[in-house]
Amino acid sequence: MTARLASLPMYLANRPAVAALWELLRQALADAGMERLPPDLTWPQDYHAHWLETDLLLSQTCGYPLTDDLAGKVQLLGAFAYDAPQCSGIACRSVLVARAEHGHLELEGFRGLRAAFNAPNSQSGYNAFRALVAPLATQGRFFASALETGGHGASVAAVREGRADLASIDCVTFAALARYTPQATEGLCIVATTEVYPGLPLITAKGTSAAEIALIQTALRALMASAAAAPTLQALSIVSFEVPEPNAYQRCVDMRESAQALAYPLLA
Repeated sequence: MTARLASLPMYLANRPAVAALWELLRQALADAGMERLPPDLTWPQDYHAHWLETDLLLSQTCGYPLTDDLAGKVQLLGAFAYDAPQCSGIACRSVLVARAEHGHLELEGFRGLRAAFNAPNSQSGYNAFRALVAPLATQGRFFASALETGGHGASVAAVREGRADLASIDCVTFAALARYTPQATEGLCIVATTEVYPGLPLITAKGTSAAEIALIQTALRALMASAAAAPTLQALSIVSFEVPEPNAYQRCVDMRESAQALAYPLLA
């Protein structure tokens, strides 16, 4: 019998701890009688295709795709809460990161400079960033250019290396970079934060049964209280698991629509 798919692909500053978290969860699910559990996590290259796999048991996506191209195609399991600056429960903000030479500037001071973003379907790196900048834009523009980098780490590097001047970085990612690879954030500073939004959702396939969803949620809650899991959770800065209201991620849609209403549909 073919195993289902599981991944936790979004916060990989400490990949061994991510793999250890799955091993703990997999054992808890096996003890509860769940079958077809994969022995190891999948590390997808094409996130969107992976999230839409009919055999997806567990993955972590972004709030913006959840309300956009994944809407109605996957089911929400819940979200982890993280111990990082700018986090409160599952709510979080993005940090706007610049080189220290620009540390004295307000957001308005970056007019005509260069932005970097990880991907246009990112809540933390694009949607929240766009919503924050939109009131300052003139005729649909604020920056001289906007560079797509493919990842938060690459956006941080683009700013640090002088290829861009400002980037919006998920606060958990930035804290993890500072913790595990401090050289990546050397010479950078936080100049602003975005408005608050719910953190990364955990998802499962549309066909996953209600009984299986309840079992996964129960196992995740139990994991949060497990002494054996405590070192792994601490390494990943995870402090709790929550199941938000179904409309919690409407905040991502509201951010997109607020920028569009100000004639700023693209980060530019």
